[in-house]
Formats: sequence, structure tokens, C-alpha cells
Amino acid sequence: MQKIFNLLAILTIVILTMSCQSKNEKFNKEDYIQEVQEWKQQRLERLKSENGWLNLVGLYWLEEGQNPFGSNEANNIVFPEKAPDFIGTIILYKGNISVQINKDVEVFINDSLLKEHEVYTDMDENTTYFKSGDLRWYIIKRGDRYGIRLRDIESPLVSKINELPSFPIDTKWRINAKFEKFETPKEIAIPNVLGDTEFEKCYGLLKFKIDGNEYSLMPLGDGVNSDFFIIFADETSAEETYGAGRFLSVEKPNQKGITSIDFNKATNPPCAFTDFATCPLPPKENILPVKILAGEKIDEHFGHH
Repeated sequence: MQKIFNLLAILTIVILTMSCQSKNEKFNKEDYIQEVQEWKQQRLERLKSENGWLNLVGLYWLEEGQNPFGSNEANNIVFPEKAPDFIGTIILYKGNISVQINKDVEVFINDSLLKEHEVYTDMDENTTYFKSGDLRWYIIKRGDRYGIRLRDIESPLVSKINELPSFPIDTKWRINAKFEKFETPKEIAIPNVLGDTEFEKCYGLLKFKIDGNEYSLMPLGDGVNSDFFIIFADETSAEETYGAGRFLSVEKPNQKGITSIDFNKATNPPCAFTDFATCPLPPKENILPVKILAGEKIDEHFGHH
């Protein structure tokens, strides 16, 4: 994951006048705000990229057996009109997937024009990717279900969204936190929008204060080999911010267990932008009884479906 913030330079001057201190604090604040603004621009570019969330146009669940697909309504799976009428057939048999492309249709499978291929899902290391014209797709696995995730790289939403609505950047919401490690990792229930629940390991609590009140979050990740990932909700959820919560990356703690939670970088989940994502929801332990007036919000373009 991308780093949450740039570390401030260590002060080496022993004695500073009050005026110099004020000037240095102002410089650091401005530097931090600029860094967050650049981070926000990079996030928007990722969302608008070919692998971003703004170009999702379909999610089609496969049935056991043969699944003919294309734009013609005679298919079991009906793609948008710009797709060929009859592209081919995806075959699902006891968790094994293969595809047969019709002879008069050109589809790139992993950048090669092929007619038959074994298909690997997004949960496999060698995921199989398909390309036809402006359309891109691959197979996702969610629980015991398999589905086609379809992208259109010319989706109108890509050009429509040029800014991500968010609260003003405020250094108040860049908060020091202490990671308190559990003696034994705990399992927490992570529900998703499909109604499924998965159990993930949590290695400890991130404890922090807002306006003098103490709160805690249960992060995913061990904080050693990777940064933490947090799914949370708060009292702005379903009002100023997305109702199904937001995401946050938190840098690994130092040797003393100290890190920073930067709520200015709280992001909307993919489901805020599209109906065709399968997002995890906040565990009950991460629903904060406080308004987090920082990070991304919702507007007329997304977050209301």
C-alpha cells in the first residue's frame, strides 16, 4: 500500500526562537497539505485508470454448466450492446472454469488471440484476463460463487469524475496511535455487500484519542510484513460519507508500537462508485461513536445507490 504520510524532518537545532518555531510549524503544515493533495490526485488517477473502479459496467454470476455470453439477449449472460452478439461460452464445472470463443469472434486472452483456454480467477496468482474492443473482463470468486467482472475503458463515468469530494484537509485528523498487540491473534467477522461473512485475523488494537476521548480500531494485517488495512464507519456514515463505511491504510508501527492514523486519507470503498463491486463492510468493532470529519465524502455522482 502507498505510505500514509511523509515523516517530518528531525529537528537538529537545539535552541529556536518562538518566531522560528511558528515559521517551521507553518512550513510543515503546508508541506503536509500539499502531500495529501498530491496523494488525492494520484488516487483519482488510479480510479480512472484501466484497472480502476470507475469503468466497471457489469457483474454477472455464473451458473454451473454452460454460460453463453455476448450482447444478444439469447445469451445466458448479456453484455452491453457494443460487445459482439455471441462471444462464446464459459463453462463452470465443480469449481473448474474454461472458455470457448466462437470462431468468428476475436478475443484476446492474456494478450493472445485464442479460442479455448482454462480460466483462473482473481483469487489465483495467474488470473486470466480477456479483452475485446473497449471491453475487459475476468472471473472473480466470492465464497463459492464465480462471476464475470466487466469493464468498459470508455465508460462515461471515467470522464465525468474529475474530483473526489472530501472534507478540508486538517492536521487535527492525523492522529498518533498506539498498537497494542494481542497475546494471541483474534478472528473478526468481516461481512460484505453480498451477505457473506469471512473471518480475518486481527493481531491487536490501534488506540488513539479524539478531543480527549479514547477510541480503538481493529486493523487487518500484522503490521510487520505489511501496513494495516482498516474498514470503519462513524457518525458521518450515510450522511456526509458513504453509508457502508470507508477504507484506510495505516503505516506499520515503530518499535515502540507508535504509528499515525491519517483520516484525511480515508477513502470510499469501490461500492460507492459502482453497483458492480463486492465490498467488505466494517466489522462491528470498527463502528466509531464519533464524527470523523475527514477524508472522502459522497456527492451527486456516487455514494447514493
